[in-house]
Amino acid sequence: MSEAVQTLLAMQTWAVVGLSQNRSRAAYDVASFLQGNGKRIVPVHPSACEVHGEPGYPSLADIPFPVDVVDCFVRSELVGAVVDQAVAIGAKGVWMQLGVIDHAAARRAHDAGLVVVMDRCPKIDWWGFGPR
Repeated sequence: MSEAVQTLLAMQTWAVVGLSQNRSRAAYDVASFLQGNGKRIVPVHPSACEVHGEPGYPSLADIPFPVDVVDCFVRSELVGAVVDQAVAIGAKGVWMQLGVIDHAAARRAHDAGLVVVMDRCPKIDWWGFGPR
């Protein structure tokens, strides 16, 4: 697992699915942390609002440039569709946040060649595995 974590943490462009302007949500804090550590964050939310100075998009398919990592802040029962979209757009990896677990979706992503991390948080893992 640590190799997958290190690989994803080294990637640059992170589409954060579920990121909105709601400051009380974990996605808001984690995206801010990633941005503060040099990552390009891309808000993905049906409201498509600007967050942390970055324009939002209603879906992964609407992002007009390549995405490295799709960071999933959605419920486990919804993450399969997000993972399938990540595969469809050619993302290099999928990160399912703490408590987000879908083994079948993880297997599909892995089989499609994506690096997969499940049930972890990049902000927490940064201190042990992040870029130096």
